[in-house]
Amino acid sequence: MGLVVGLATINVLLGVLPVVFVVATSELLGRVPEAVAGGTGSAVWRTVLAIFAVAAAAFVGQQIVAPFQGSLGELVARRIDGQMFDELMAAALRSRGIAPLEDQAALQDLRAAVAEVQYGFQSPGQACAGLLGLGARYVQLIGYAAVIALAFAWWAALALVVVVLLFRYGQRNGIRHYSRLRYALDGPERRIDYLRDLGIQPAAGKEIRVFGLAGWLTSTLEEAYRSWLAPLWVARRRLYLWPFFRYAVVGLVLTGMVFAFTGTAAAEQLTLTGFALVMQASLGALRLSEFYPEADNQIAVGMTAYDAVGRFAERVDAYPAEVRDGDPAQPAAVAPAAVPDPVATIHFDQVSFSYPRQDRLVFDQLDLTIPVGRCTAIVGLNGAGKTTLVKLLARLYEPTGGAIRVDGVDIRTYPVVQWRRKLGVIFQDFARYEISAAVNIGYGAIEAADDREGIEHAARAAGIADDLGRLPRGLDTPLTKQTAGGTDLSGGQWQRVALARALFALRHGSPVVVLDEPTASLDVRAEARFFDEFAELTQGATTLLISHRFSTVRQADHIVVLTDGKVAEQGSHDELVALDGRYARLFRLQADRFTGTAQPEEVAT
Repeated sequence: MGLVVGLATINVLLGVLPVVFVVATSELLGRVPEAVAGGTGSAVWRTVLAIFAVAAAAFVGQQIVAPFQGSLGELVARRIDGQMFDELMAAALRSRGIAPLEDQAALQDLRAAVAEVQYGFQSPGQACAGLLGLGARYVQLIGYAAVIALAFAWWAALALVVVVLLFRYGQRNGIRHYSRLRYALDGPERRIDYLRDLGIQPAAGKEIRVFGLAGWLTSTLEEAYRSWLAPLWVARRRLYLWPFFRYAVVGLVLTGMVFAFTGTAAAEQLTLTGFALVMQASLGALRLSEFYPEADNQIAVGMTAYDAVGRFAERVDAYPAEVRDGDPAQPAAVAPAAVPDPVATIHFDQVSFSYPRQDRLVFDQLDLTIPVGRCTAIVGLNGAGKTTLVKLLARLYEPTGGAIRVDGVDIRTYPVVQWRRKLGVIFQDFARYEISAAVNIGYGAIEAADDREGIEHAARAAGIADDLGRLPRGLDTPLTKQTAGGTDLSGGQWQRVALARALFALRHGSPVVVLDEPTASLDVRAEARFFDEFAELTQGATTLLISHRFSTVRQADHIVVLTDGKVAEQGSHDELVALDGRYARLFRLQADRFTGTAQPEEVAT
């Protein structure tokens, strides 16, 4: 509050001082002839010097105070933006599920908010500082209008105020609508950002050169820019060109009347001081009709970002409490304080599920039992619901029907944080944290991240210890090239770091370990080796292997084939091959493709 009051006070000073300067210099001009006639020793001369001192003080005061306006404005902006970022982070993390973070409308608001709040150029904080900065401009306008009304005529003051406010309306209204259009064109702008980053980032540099894509990229980027700019050009003409022609006509008429009557009155009723006063105040007022670089864009864009923060929070809160700490059908006191380790089974009991705002059921009364203490593989073609099954198990979403039960108990009766501590999950798009290798592994059990021995053991078990040991600072090497002394890993090395993270979670009390296709980019042999090592390292634990490759999970104790969100077949590898059903057919088909013996008609099926 103190900063805001201080900034408001400075802006009032910056509004008053120019008016004082105009009044003082006008008075000075009016007294110069008399002072020259009276000589340097006259009383008039001394009065002129005093007025000159006032004008000089007003001018110097502006130069002294103006930097404080910028500094305090920046402090106010940063504090507000810090609060906005806190609110944004709180909203993003408030939902214990991930539904809002997969909602495209919510993501658009999130992108719009982050783009401005993160860099602080036209942010909500800058909008607040800009709003306070408007005080200086409008205090000036009021001062100039008062001077003109007192020295000449009230209608002249009113006419100039109307001109200024008319042009200001045009500026503010145009910028506001323009910024809204920019927000509406978020999709095309994101495509431009993607194409531009594609051309300047190292990731695609090799392929762009090898395949000769530079020309294609340039032309595509130009086309994207033009398709994005075309509606902006149309809007700019509609918002600025034609309205400002009308504003200019009104402004010229009113300003011309004021100046014409001022010139006529100068010969009859205005003194030299009065004439200088009216002319300077009129010109000063008219300058206030221009674009305000310290406020206009900041307010329009910053308030759009502020609204986006609010909309994102509202979208997050609008989602049903899909992740709950305790079944709403039971009293809160019934929920146990701790989650017991699974003993016998994890049962998907007639589970139905569809993603928010989608009609298609991913699961329709899915009945699946995962035995505890054994390795279960979930296989199926893309779109069968494998990853969705992991999301439900981790309570990133809740079933829309049925329940997931552990030893007969609905997991929704458990506190969600404590339930998740029972899981160690490696997702297909596992995170690559740009921090040290040790912390990357330690994140598997954050409460035990200081267990250096356990981290080293997990790295050795995952087969990555030697590679990490050869890094400049060993396990303490940052895994990013963006940091001095840091480095990056290959895809296979990162997969082993992720495996070590899951093993570290297993070491620290996560009895259920899930591997959700993190090796999808590997060839079938490498993936089979990876799964075999994983199954061996987690022997005795409850492990869940997710894959779309049937030939890589043959060592699993129990294999479940998902088709269209239902269990098509289940059993051991030998049992399913003997059954000669879908698993056997797809297993042979994939194996034949790998060995090159598949017949064209087989591949077609």
